[in-house]
Amino acid sequence: MAKRILITGSDGRFAKILKKSFFGKKIYYRNKKQLNILNYKKIEKFLKKYKIDIVIHLAAISRPMAIHEKKISQSILVNIIGTSNIVMACEKNKAKLIYFSTNYVYPGKRGNYKEKDPLLPVNNYAWSKLGGESAVQMYKKSLILRLSMTEYPFIHKKAFSNIKTSFMYQTDVAKILPRLIHYNGIINIGGKGQSPYQFAKKDVKNIKKSLFNIKKSKVFMPKNSSMNLTKIKKILN
Repeated sequence: MAKRILITGSDGRFAKILKKSFFGKKIYYRNKKQLNILNYKKIEKFLKKYKIDIVIHLAAISRPMAIHEKKISQSILVNIIGTSNIVMACEKNKAKLIYFSTNYVYPGKRGNYKEKDPLLPVNNYAWSKLGGESAVQMYKKSLILRLSMTEYPFIHKKAFSNIKTSFMYQTDVAKILPRLIHYNGIINIGGKGQSPYQFAKKDVKNIKKSLFNIKKSKVFMPKNSSMNLTKIKKILN
């Protein structure tokens, strides 16, 4: 029997990509106007009415990351309180919850972080996502995905060469997501640990190098937020 799935944040970049390959009569995409995650009663009512089995929670504030430094209240409301509402509604309706987090919840100093490694967010955006994780962790019927993903094709003309991450294109994440919905716990998702410049130059011939400068940047970026991908590789293989 096909599962009934609710996907929040349908106007977001990743949701628009996901819609192209992940759809059906029992998959409900909802944006802020259709289902505001700050309204717990409406969320709970929706889950009950449509007998939702799985919630894929994509609704969040992400970029520009500086907004989390300038508008703390907005970041807290959407990424922490909104997520908490989703968790409570899922718990009441016994629905599975899949939460999209970030590799920035790790300290970002040595890289190759495993799912069970200690966490220490590097900026307010990461703190807001970890705040959401805290609520999700309390609900055992859940899956937290810590992702490092970006748009395809690479949208910037320059890319940092002096920091390291685990970038994967959103289109590739969309392909593997349906294979993960029955898992619980935490899974790192991304690509090979390398600089954004190394990642981008494979597809963008004229990409230019740039250096991250902490003194000039409005948001702190981790030196090495690359993740250990042993778990996701075992699942997919």
